Amino acid sequence: MSFAELGLAPEILRAIDELGYSEATPIQAAAIPKVLSGRDLLAAAQTGTGKTAAFMLPILERLKKFASNSASPAMHPVRALILSPTRELADQIAVNVKAYTKYLPLRHTVVFGGVNMDPQTQDLRRGVEIVVATPGRLLDHVGQKTIQLNKVDILVLDEADRMLDMGFINDIRKILGMLPKERQTLLFSATFAPEIKKLAEDFMRAPELIEVARQNATSDQVEQLVYAVDTGRKRGLLEHLIKSRDMSQVIVFCKTKQSVDQVARDLKRRGLSVEAIHGDKAQGVRLETLAAFKSGELRVLVATDVAARGLDVSELPFVVNYEMPNSPEDYVHRIGRTGRAGAKGVAISLMAEEEQRQLESIEKLTRQQLQAQPVEGFWPSWMTPPKREEASLKREEAAAPVTRAPAPRQAAGNGRSDRAAPSRGKPAASRDESNDGLEFPLIPGRLVRGKRKREVPALLLPPRYKVEPLR
Repeated sequence: MSFAELGLAPEILRAIDELGYSEATPIQAAAIPKVLSGRDLLAAAQTGTGKTAAFMLPILERLKKFASNSASPAMHPVRALILSPTRELADQIAVNVKAYTKYLPLRHTVVFGGVNMDPQTQDLRRGVEIVVATPGRLLDHVGQKTIQLNKVDILVLDEADRMLDMGFINDIRKILGMLPKERQTLLFSATFAPEIKKLAEDFMRAPELIEVARQNATSDQVEQLVYAVDTGRKRGLLEHLIKSRDMSQVIVFCKTKQSVDQVARDLKRRGLSVEAIHGDKAQGVRLETLAAFKSGELRVLVATDVAARGLDVSELPFVVNYEMPNSPEDYVHRIGRTGRAGAKGVAISLMAEEEQRQLESIEKLTRQQLQAQPVEGFWPSWMTPPKREEASLKREEAAAPVTRAPAPRQAAGNGRSDRAAPSRGKPAASRDESNDGLEFPLIPGRLVRGKRKREVPALLLPPRYKVEPLR
């Protein structure tokens, strides 16, 4: 279905035509007429299918009657409020709103935390019809009386399930209490947990439900691969995959900020163009990093789930789950960064032995089988290797070099060695590779997993000082 058939104004059609939009996606074709009718809407669609346009284009159609070139702030009250769980998603929505309103005199702004409030305050005070915001920063502006919400006609909750996961439920309820009761409420998300439907019952009026695909389904455009690997060999396998598959661009997802920083450092040491992004990074740095990645300056972006929502990179070919997510819904959003707008994509997950339960949860949520497979050269210790791989491992062990203690050096001129030869009956000196070649006697001890337990060498212990009595 073409956008012209959906009843949108010429100014809107002209703007989206310049963006290359020709045919409406299924979620857009289903949602736009419902939003234009003024009904509350609960819409579920796979990520990357154009949800932002599905709610913003009909909102602009409904607000164009209020468009004005007047300089008076009183002529530009807030009429549409779009709430987003993350700064990245809010910024992405704002970019789309700017493009869609190119030929409409409707003002808009975006407010989120981590940056100076003054520019946001100036935009709000001059008057804006459309505000895209994160809940926390919006409440900051409400507290400073820089925004009025008493004329909001349309409220959008984008990725509401993520808002609940991030603990925004109380902030959302506060904001809802400030809005007019007579309003249109739209709730868009890729996944709908039971808590979301319960929330919808509390503040929506007989909402229509749209599901253009089964809930929590993944895109058919994304090839999903799961590789079984030991935790300690994940970084080596990640580097191998990036190079062997010639990944021009890839997002690597980790669960913790510490993991993100460590993986980014390791890949940088290996000569790859990589940056890290997570919640501890300053907002300005995060935006610069995202801009560099979108422009193609960065090859690898290592991120926590903060980037799983709202990061829209056209034709991103690869996503890697370096660590399996604890929440299966996050898996859907992670791999939804690739295979967008009809393009093909590949999502690779590196699964350690202790992460098999997460894989089972993902399979249950998405209702599909994801068979874990090993990679040649990175066979996991917890899976039985084939004879060929087992023989290769034995050859590697047999070829491992044996480090021997060097012969004692001879002292110049006197023919005596610098070190006394070990006395008979005592263990010979050996070299420990982890101590920069220092030789020390081994204390006989019990075997631990086939290796002799080593005591701390006396040379590395702190010296003992004789304490003189006070006189």
